[in-house]
Amino acid sequence: MTFPNDKYPDPQKYASDYFKKLSEATSGIDKDCIAEAVSILEDTFEKNRRLFVCGNGGSASISNHLACDHGKLLATDTNLIPQVYSLSTNIEVITAIANDICFEDIFVHQLKFLASKKDTLVTISSSGDSENIVRAAEWAKSNNLSVISLTGFDGGRSANLASVNLHVSADNYGLIEDAHQSLMHLMGQYLRQKRMSKETIKLRKF
Repeated sequence: MTFPNDKYPDPQKYASDYFKKLSEATSGIDKDCIAEAVSILEDTFEKNRRLFVCGNGGSASISNHLACDHGKLLATDTNLIPQVYSLSTNIEVITAIANDICFEDIFVHQLKFLASKKDTLVTISSSGDSENIVRAAEWAKSNNLSVISLTGFDGGRSANLASVNLHVSADNYGLIEDAHQSLMHLMGQYLRQKRMSKETIKLRKF
């Protein structure tokens, strides 16, 4: 059943149902896929390879947030020095590519002059079917990059292109993006605490 599928008379009831749906969406994410994605990220950081991430709209915000947390925070209290780059953040480059080439190539064109084999790409797209996301995933796959996709709805084309797909079973953009944000946080926090002593963990706020 889609959410919402009727008019709500008050915010309290909407909030109650929203949080219930969010709990269902997050609990339904395949934990083995999360572990596989974490393994790819860990291997990328340990081998000093680069992590690229991209998304549109709200997913662009999550991409930028991921670059912040998986960069700065993962380098705090650990021996990691992650190289993480959001392809959604450089408005000068994005608009130049969109204007001179096409909007559908704003991510793949950046990958062409930044990425190397064995790097990793994370795509964040609720539909999984945005053309610029799909083109980036296609290029990454054909050039020997690992691809982690975060998707919702039916997963779209990017789900099938990915090395591992973290799928959120929901049909509401807010719920899917909230779940994607949670995935971004939990993967980064897990990798950070893995390299911290028990004593240091107790002293830190995550």
